[in-house]
Amino acid sequence: MRSDAVNRVLESELADVRSRRGGRPPRVLDVGGGSGVWAVPLASAGCSVTVVDPSPNALATLQRRAEDAGVADRVTPLQGDTDALAAFRPEGGADLVLAHGLLEVVDDVDAAVRAMVAAAAPGGAVSVLVANRYAAVLARALAGRVTEALRLFQAPDGRLEGGGETLQRRFDTDGLRRVLTDAGLTVEIVQGQAVLSDLVPGSVLDSNPGAAEAMAELEREVAGQPPLRDIATRLHAVGRVAAPRG
Repeated sequence: MRSDAVNRVLESELADVRSRRGGRPPRVLDVGGGSGVWAVPLASAGCSVTVVDPSPNALATLQRRAEDAGVADRVTPLQGDTDALAAFRPEGGADLVLAHGLLEVVDDVDAAVRAMVAAAAPGGAVSVLVANRYAAVLARALAGRVTEALRLFQAPDGRLEGGGETLQRRFDTDGLRRVLTDAGLTVEIVQGQAVLSDLVPGSVLDSNPGAAEAMAELEREVAGQPPLRDIATRLHAVGRVAAPRG
């Protein structure tokens, strides 16, 4: 698995799961995981991964990737959406539920998060990765599309009406926290992914010796630090499902 801020958090979570489960493979439910960008590396790391996605084409790509990586026996592709999570959850619930790139496109965010919470095991974690509205505003302003940046900033859901948007919404840090908290999760981490790297031209990094390594270290340092965190291209949050008392 890669060593960016998101993966470091997931690696730590999975290590804790293995400790709690006596070394047994963590059970991961990847909602909207499609072609396996996250599922295949997780399976390669020893997890048992169930991927739920409405697209048969994406699931076919997932199956090929899993076979190429030699982990097809650890990946279960299932066609469906968030409405079907109750039927698709692993027995006992998932130790880790992923919703990376999902909440921006579902019709009902609150219902989707509640379904993910219900699919998680007691004490399990829900990891969400979403597009950041302020990053979209900043990118447009820096590109000289100032009027568009203003409209996007003023839009309640962080998207431009009639602009060919494929997303239903974008989030900011407070809004993301609120969605997870309202679903009963205890938010443990909110951090940024691609805090500064998407603002620096690749040619600059390529032409300066050591710049790419310095950027990677800078990203690790600032991922959880506001206000820089709050302009990241994507926001990552982890919420904890309540564990039974006693």
